[in-house]
Amino acid sequence: MMYTASIPLGIQLRLLATDPGESAAQVFADVSIGQHTDPDAVRAFAAGCDVVTFDHEHVPTDILRGLAAEGIAVRPGPDALVHAQDKAVMRERLTALGAPCPAHRVVGGVADLVAFGDEHGWPMIAKASRGGYDGKGVWKLDSAERATAEAPAILAGLPAGAVLVAEEFVDFARELSALVVRSPSGQAVAYPISESVQRDGICVETVTPAPGLTPDQAVAAQQLALRLAHELDVIGVLAVELMERRDGSVVVNELAMRPHNTGHWSIDGAHTSQFENHLRAVLDLPLGDPTPRQRWTVMCNVLGGSVADLPSALLHSFARDRRLRVEFYGKEVRPGRKVGHVSCFGDDLEQVRKRAHHAADYLMGTIGT
Repeated sequence: MMYTASIPLGIQLRLLATDPGESAAQVFADVSIGQHTDPDAVRAFAAGCDVVTFDHEHVPTDILRGLAAEGIAVRPGPDALVHAQDKAVMRERLTALGAPCPAHRVVGGVADLVAFGDEHGWPMIAKASRGGYDGKGVWKLDSAERATAEAPAILAGLPAGAVLVAEEFVDFARELSALVVRSPSGQAVAYPISESVQRDGICVETVTPAPGLTPDQAVAAQQLALRLAHELDVIGVLAVELMERRDGSVVVNELAMRPHNTGHWSIDGAHTSQFENHLRAVLDLPLGDPTPRQRWTVMCNVLGGSVADLPSALLHSFARDRRLRVEFYGKEVRPGRKVGHVSCFGDDLEQVRKRAHHAADYLMGTIGT
């Protein structure tokens, strides 16, 4: 998707992929194969690049600091990116900045974990500080007895370099996403706040703008994301995932410093997509207009289901809805895997939502025609 955005701008992209079958490697013209954890592979890949950026946060920061020391522009830089890599570092910094966060603590053992739950209430959430994604590395512990029973295995299974973070369980009304883009010169833009719906830790739907937010609430969430982008010196896209409490206040759940799933609606739904603005930002070009083209945009992820031949399923999908937009990711279909998304737009939220869900459900094989 970033490659698609680069074509009309005349920007030449080079890709470091771990396997030639990866989604991006199927479309990039200039592909290097290597591990993003291998300093030599990353250094060889970056040679001759004007700037290095990312579609995930997992490149070790010491490798990135080495690139920066050699004069290669790394955007976002390692000092910013660590806050998307390590939840413990992120929580400590955001708390110091006065950003709203759940109660939290790094715990070193079973007794610490139980003590946190007793202090802040059960259930509670335990998170691996590193390596979690789409609900992985997160555990909901309902009682001291369960924490005592499960914590030894959780602690033993933490990824290298990770610690365990205990967090208060937030009984949230919904999840929101505040997506902003910032350039090295300090220019920044904010997309409308999106509501995201999660199932089993995986985003299944976004609605933009988030229904029911007052203008003041929306502006406050955008201002929070813009402030964090400035304070953390983020270059490119920053997605601030928020939990909205039942009283309307929000707390920060996680950060992502790359084009984000909750911003995929912008590919067709905004005047400038998050992917184009990310490229503009890392090259310090003036940023594009983030406003939506229509009143409502609903994006639904297509999760792998019973439909193996996705392009063939487009016959019904496009015949039923001529305004439907579809993106497939070139991934092998596996149950629950994000293999694409659909987007719909219009003035009537209920109808837009129905259209998007019908298309996604059909492509997943959960409904017939």
